[in-house]
Amino acid sequence: MRGRARAVAAAFLLLLLCGSIEAAAPLRAPVPAEPSRKPATVRVTIEGMKFLPADAVARAGDTIVWTNTDVVAHTVTSKSGLFDSKLIPPGGSWKYVARKSGEFDYKCSYHVPMAGRFSVR
Repeated sequence: MRGRARAVAAAFLLLLLCGSIEAAAPLRAPVPAEPSRKPATVRVTIEGMKFLPADAVARAGDTIVWTNTDVVAHTVTSKSGLFDSKLIPPGGSWKYVARKSGEFDYKCSYHVPMAGRFSVR
């Protein structure tokens, strides 16, 4: 019985010296890190008074590029005020780097029915 009490006391002392139970736990091999992913480019075409695709998906760090192939100028304007491309002329493009996750609705400021969304995961 006395040997068992000493073993418990020694274990308790070890925990006090280490500062936590995790510190006294056996060492484990490190978990390998996931390979880093290069940011992608997500393309949205402005054509026929529409954003195509109307609902794009990106990951944080990706660049979204809107290219205006229409015959008139358009904007890519966040409905929440987060971004605004200003006027994109026919043949022009505009880029936005997606930094945070969420759902982002946007519109063309000059053409009310034109609207789109992109999701960042």
